[in-house]
Amino acid sequence: MSKHVSLKTRRELTTAISERYRAANRQSKKAILDEFVKVTGYHRKHAIRTLCGKQMAEHKKPVGKRIYHAAVDESLIVLWEAADRICGKRLKALLPTLIEAMKRHGHLRLDENVRELLLSMSAATIDRRLQQVRAPAFGARRKKRALNRVRKLVAVKTFADWGDVRITVKMSSDFALS
Repeated sequence: MSKHVSLKTRRELTTAISERYRAANRQSKKAILDEFVKVTGYHRKHAIRTLCGKQMAEHKKPVGKRIYHAAVDESLIVLWEAADRICGKRLKALLPTLIEAMKRHGHLRLDENVRELLLSMSAATIDRRLQQVRAPAFGARRKKRALNRVRKLVAVKTFADWGDVRITVKMSSDFALS
């Protein structure tokens, strides 16, 4: 039955029953707990903790302090494009040289704070920051279903197939072998 009861409904049921459960004697608690476990699908020990008020707080995804802002993302995209869209690990190694070269030639003007953030960024962070730009650029992966059909239609010589090939060379009379 627990598959049909939503989380919101289970929480409402918990708040409605918890006061009655805490005030009940041992026999009544057992009956209330049996019914609560049957309705919610909770494990018995979890149901006891929930009804006693030791319910865990709602888990929200923690959002850390944002370090990189739009200026860093924009300059990273420009540098990535200038480096011919290489991977994050290679771009990380190339960033100091690339920033200086683009600055020297007037293609990029960076604030000192943005420059420091770019240079301190890890390769994994670079890949994460470029993920939104990279996905449309490379598109979805292709399926390989047509490959087998092409292999059957086209004869390809492998290394083992070259043993029976004879080479004929026409030579002029001036270069005849003796």
